[in-house]
Amino acid sequence: MSTTTPRSFETRAFAAADARSPLAPMTIPRREPGPKDVRIDILYCGVCHSDLHQVRNEWESHMPTTYPCVPGHEIVGRVTGVGNSVRGFKEGNLAAVGCLVDSCRTCPACRDGEEQFCAGPTTFTYNSADVHLGGMTYGGYSNSIVVDQDFVLRVSDRLDLAAVAPLLCAGITTYSPLRHWNVREGQKVGVVGLGGLGHMAVKFANAFGATVAVFTTSPGKTQDAIRLGAHEVVVSRDAEAMAKQAGSFDFILGTISAPFEVNPYLALLKRNGTMALVGAPDTPLPVGAIDLIFGRKRLAGSLIGGIRETQAMLDFCAERGITSDVEVIPIQTINEAYERMLKGDVKYRFVIDMASLK
Repeated sequence: MSTTTPRSFETRAFAAADARSPLAPMTIPRREPGPKDVRIDILYCGVCHSDLHQVRNEWESHMPTTYPCVPGHEIVGRVTGVGNSVRGFKEGNLAAVGCLVDSCRTCPACRDGEEQFCAGPTTFTYNSADVHLGGMTYGGYSNSIVVDQDFVLRVSDRLDLAAVAPLLCAGITTYSPLRHWNVREGQKVGVVGLGGLGHMAVKFANAFGATVAVFTTSPGKTQDAIRLGAHEVVVSRDAEAMAKQAGSFDFILGTISAPFEVNPYLALLKRNGTMALVGAPDTPLPVGAIDLIFGRKRLAGSLIGGIRETQAMLDFCAERGITSDVEVIPIQTINEAYERMLKGDVKYRFVIDMASLK
């Protein structure tokens, strides 16, 4: 029995060779588009904190990294080729790719349009098994990508494309739990942390009509939080200020990726209130059962969103003019950007101008 090697082409990228190496130039293969595939020349790619976790193998216990690793899952670009069965995209269209590039399509989660919870499991944009070329999938720190049409998203040309890129992860990661727990007018919502995720949570919660409070350890972020749509800022290290908020929140979203104390925030929830985590600390968080039991409160988690919901989020942003606050950088400064991101020295998301790689 003979086997055929799938046709492929080469494209430039930046990759990590191992957990201790800086990102550096590399040439990677991409498959030639099949009948249902869309080829996209990448214009912008956002820089997510999970990119850093992944290239440094900080999630080894549950999502070990295979090297070389090309990160990037906040991708905006232009279609340069389509398969003969593709409907809805043509050459020249703007398009986007988020954290997912495939799923099993048949499990209960996929049938419900929640491919992020695929039992298959889902195929992530990078560091997942590549069923087409073998090896692992490579992400958006590259010149081009080829993706099945069912995982390609439409992008409005009315928005700044660089500022759209982070919506593909930071945007949907915060939009999805706010929608799932039905955040709405008349509710009070807390956002823990004002970084890449937190600043999007503030914008969305405000757009949904909620009264928004930001919790931060940095009093200097007050003015920016108000500019982004917060109605109040609480310095979480101020015990008196925290005590004044007791029992007043319908929903609190934890967006920080560093370990932190969740129990003081559980005390701020109303009866039947929910605190959801979208940041992913690399160590377990201690939780006091009493804080949950008294008030029938919930501590929950949320992971991005499915393709259908991600498209709805992009459409909502286009209608409301919502984008991320970004600092655009050339790919050659990505290692410095990682160090700055660790220090919180970005407002609020780095985005790579991929023209710098050509």
